[in-house]
Amino acid sequence: MATPITTIKKETKTAEQIKLEKIEELKELLAENEDAVSKTMTLMNELNDLGIFDAATSMLRAKEDIAKIALGQVSREPVTNLINTMMAAGGALTKADPEFTAKLLESVMAGTEQAQSFLKEDKKVGILDLLKAMNDPDINRAVGFGLQFLKGMGKELREQ
Repeated sequence: MATPITTIKKETKTAEQIKLEKIEELKELLAENEDAVSKTMTLMNELNDLGIFDAATSMLRAKEDIAKIALGQVSREPVTNLINTMMAAGGALTKADPEFTAKLLESVMAGTEQAQSFLKEDKKVGILDLLKAMNDPDINRAVGFGLQFLKGMGKELREQ
């Protein structure tokens, strides 16, 4: 009869054995992915030839100086004014009706096209032409819209 097992010995590998196993695994991965590894190495060589790695290394070494310069540029008054203006415009646009805004922009584009064709004609517009134009429903609608726009804008300016 065999003697019962009372202890289990766990096989421990030496550091050298672990290294050898990892090297073997790496060799297998390289062999399995030869094409990808080759393309990666080609890409790395191209980037190195272009000096990208040197530039990236220099930037990492100078990260504090770069951060100071960037912060200095961003904190200049014109830049902060631009940021504040964009935030205010964004806030105002969130209140706008998207469908009406799209229609308004389409109208502006159509008006711009019509105006460009007029500029090519080099035609003079007289006072009588303006009075006659008011009978045109499209012109009347645009003038009325413009007048009401100016009225609303004036009210808002007065309230501030």
